[in-house]
Amino acid sequence: MARRRAKGSTGKLILGTIGVVLLLVGFSGMRLLFAQDQPYDVVIANGRVMDPESGLDAARNIGISGGKIRAISSGSLKGKQTIDAKGLVVAPGFIDLHEHGQEPKNYQFQAHDGVTTSLELEAGTNDVDKWYSAREGKALINFGVSIGHIPVRMKVFRDPGPFLATGEAARRAATEEELATMAALMEEGFKRGAVAEGMGVNYTPAASHAEIVEMFRLAAKYGASVHVHLRYAGMKEPTTGLAGLEEVIAAAAATGAPLHVVHITSMGLKFTPQLIDMVAGAKKQGLDVTTECYPYTAGSTALQSAIFDAGWQESMGITFKDIQWAETGERLTAETFEKYRKQGGIVVIHSIPEEAARAAVANPMVMIASDGMPLTGPKVHPRGQATFSRVLGHYVREEKALDLMTALKKMTLMPAQRLEKRAPMFKDKGRIRVGADADITVFDANTIIDKATYEQPLEYSEGIRFVFVNGVAVVKDGQLLDGVFPGRAARAPISQ
Repeated sequence: MARRRAKGSTGKLILGTIGVVLLLVGFSGMRLLFAQDQPYDVVIANGRVMDPESGLDAARNIGISGGKIRAISSGSLKGKQTIDAKGLVVAPGFIDLHEHGQEPKNYQFQAHDGVTTSLELEAGTNDVDKWYSAREGKALINFGVSIGHIPVRMKVFRDPGPFLATGEAARRAATEEELATMAALMEEGFKRGAVAEGMGVNYTPAASHAEIVEMFRLAAKYGASVHVHLRYAGMKEPTTGLAGLEEVIAAAAATGAPLHVVHITSMGLKFTPQLIDMVAGAKKQGLDVTTECYPYTAGSTALQSAIFDAGWQESMGITFKDIQWAETGERLTAETFEKYRKQGGIVVIHSIPEEAARAAVANPMVMIASDGMPLTGPKVHPRGQATFSRVLGHYVREEKALDLMTALKKMTLMPAQRLEKRAPMFKDKGRIRVGADADITVFDANTIIDKATYEQPLEYSEGIRFVFVNGVAVVKDGQLLDGVFPGRAARAPISQ
């Protein structure tokens, strides 16, 4: 009897222990215990996984389910679909902070360039809800926007410009009533989930310093970074890129708003290293200041914009022959400059020294962003189609200006970190880790290269083999897939 009681007590003890384990682990824990028995939606096998956040650079297998990374393993994983990535780099999907072309055709070129999240943060919009609703359920890649000072100013001033200010919004100071209306529209944009604040002071030169400071104050109130095209670009005192940078660093310091300086090379030109040093100095003094560049020696904008008002030649140190009419590829003369300026259209501006572009691309502090343009015709700047592959192919592999992990960090983790305080969803982007969004770019580091040129800009990049957006393949074996729209809104929380 004593022996049977002991045996029964032991059995109860075992059952009780299992019960306690079940209680502690719970059903979700049990699912984890048996996860290896369940196939993942997708397994990316045998790739060189590179994660800039953890520093992981090793052969791993990645399991994806429900749009998330669920496993990173050195052991084999079972998948409903398995992609063999042997010999390929498996990286976080590239995040482009600066892309004006937010249409399906642009998204196709960006996907071929490894981009999984495309953001219009310099110009932005004056109607955040309308902007997002126009793309919901229709996007190949993730999308996001800022509330933009330029379009808000244009709305208040009833400026006729289709994209950039060409009338009073560019050339007249705001009244107190107009400034109050602008402030109200900006606040509404923040409340509706704008990712950041966009600002292009060079395109609204009549905006006073006080107006700019007020815009920074509003951004600080909502914890939004201000993505700024500086008031000045070039080399002529007192309107140098350095002077433009001084203005916005002062505004950031006075208000506490985070500052992001866009395309620092086209602002600094040959003085780009000095501007980068100034950003580094501001960061060292505790200011939240970041910057970006694109890997080209030419910029691009609308010829009818205020940038080409009188004095542009002296300011940028260039002349008519350095301006290329995008539609035909011709270099301008005094006569064609006046003709096309009245007509309106896009030009390519050959003004950035190669050493300046290289210095910015190589600097570990400077993010990569394309400043891509809408694809309204056959001739545009190639940057919107090929920025990321150009960095990885030309500057990493061919020029050895920087190492691969540093380049990936500048186009994945750093952009995500720039935005994640205001938009916490970015904490799950730009990383290869369990729980992160399955936005993943798989490429061949030995062959990746840009193919788009100034003469033939609408060419897909090569070497991008697979691109996943929220766990769904949009590029497979180097080919775009039709009829898939996994892109989601990249948006800050909406408030009242």
